[in-house]
Amino acid sequence: MKIALGADHGGFALKEQIKKHLAAKGGYELEDCGCFDETSVDYPDYGAAVARKVVQGQADKGIIVCGTGIGISIAANKIKGIRAALCGDVYSAKLSRMHNDANILALGQRVVGPGLALEILDAWLTAEFEGGRHQKRLDKLMDLEK
Repeated sequence: MKIALGADHGGFALKEQIKKHLAAKGGYELEDCGCFDETSVDYPDYGAAVARKVVQGQADKGIIVCGTGIGISIAANKIKGIRAALCGDVYSAKLSRMHNDANILALGQRVVGPGLALEILDAWLTAEFEGGRHQKRLDKLMDLEK
């Protein structure tokens, strides 16, 4: 599975921990869309960069991080075809995949600790879209972009 990662300065440290975690697990091809240090940058640039990789098929899923996860998830969701879910707990992460087929996970470095963030990540990556009654709702979400 190819995963695009992106973060602003407020999410840089957690993005780096996520990269190490996924590399250790194996089975993931990672593309780091930046940022590459803690110098102040603008979160919309990195949320959009990851979102474009996903909608263009250059990545299967995306992971984005900023201080709260709010700004970067809003930015990603501006890209047509993106369903970025900001998750602060494992249950929401699972259901964002199972019911909403979220294609990007957003996390807040200043909101969740690294241990919980990695649990959320693992739950999100292993959960699968259930389809069925959820497909009708997903179709309605996608119709909103028209």
